[in-house]
Amino acid sequence: SVAVMVVSIAFITGFKFEIREKLFSFWGHVLVTPYEVNASNLITPQPIRYDASLVSRIKSIPQVKHIAPWAARPGILQHKGTMEGIRLKGIGTDFRFSERVKFTGGQISYADTSYSKDIIISSTTAARMQLKSGDDLQLYFLEPGTTSPRIRKVHIAGIFHTGMDEIDKDYALCDIRLLQRINNWSRDEINGYQIDLHQEQDADTVAALLYYNYLAAPLSSYTMKDVYINIFDWLKLQDINAEIVLIIMALVAIINLAVALLILIVEQARMVGLLKALGMTATNTQQIFFYYAALIAGAGIFVGNLFGLGLCLLQQQTGFLKLNEATYYMSEAPVRINGWYILIIDVATLTICMLCMWLPSLYIRRIQPSKVLQFK
Repeated sequence: SVAVMVVSIAFITGFKFEIREKLFSFWGHVLVTPYEVNASNLITPQPIRYDASLVSRIKSIPQVKHIAPWAARPGILQHKGTMEGIRLKGIGTDFRFSERVKFTGGQISYADTSYSKDIIISSTTAARMQLKSGDDLQLYFLEPGTTSPRIRKVHIAGIFHTGMDEIDKDYALCDIRLLQRINNWSRDEINGYQIDLHQEQDADTVAALLYYNYLAAPLSSYTMKDVYINIFDWLKLQDINAEIVLIIMALVAIINLAVALLILIVEQARMVGLLKALGMTATNTQQIFFYYAALIAGAGIFVGNLFGLGLCLLQQQTGFLKLNEATYYMSEAPVRINGWYILIIDVATLTICMLCMWLPSLYIRRIQPSKVLQFK
């Protein structure tokens, strides 16, 4: 039971961590954009001015690791008669993917005076359009009120793969100056700021701090939970799954230990009767079996930890447990071992089991020396 609990917590924790990290590596922990009723609408028609003073103040917040401007615009990719709708995210020189995002090829090559013609597409887009790093293609931008699109020839510098359809199917990366040129914006006009934090759990605090103390209308701050609310609601359901597994395994452990204790008491009924005949109280006799039950539970927890951690380490090294990436956003079951979680499982299991052993140990009080000692 303990092994199953350790493995379940490690897998579910790793699963949630990997998905969140993929989102954070692409969008950061907090976004600052003009206010939108629908926070998931990241492409706003009107730009904002890059505010160096605001950026400097935000950088001074202890929880903030990095802040960078970005721009976004829809476009159409064309290659050998194949066309694909895409959302272009314009980034600067300091954007880098997390190590958890698979990446092949090179980064965008930024020119000093003009925008770069390099783009980075997802493996999903590359497969659908039969593209690879080094290929050239046409990029079309539709202008409102006109029938003639603006066309740019671009070069594929690299290909990324997050495993998340919300990113891989929808987005490609380009130089932010390309979108500024297409939108007829100046160099200081952007769609928003992307903020990376040292700790994910500070996202809500920092977003509220920015909204109430740093930002003025029309700007607002959003966490990834606001932007990708469906994904984070789905991740919450995994907590329910973990709770169900823990409860079921705890019940199994309690039942197994209770049955083992009852069998032990019945087998040692003559010894119990003899101890009572010699003057030992029922309470003291119960304590003997309590200590024995604690040894059994402790040994079971130790062995369970060995099996559970062994399986987790084996998965980390070999990745032998595979997942359907289209459903779970990753091809291998991720593992994240948290020592505190394991300690809590061990202590809670031992404590609950020992508390529940009180009921079966009451059987000792019903053993009468006169009855059990008259038979050999």
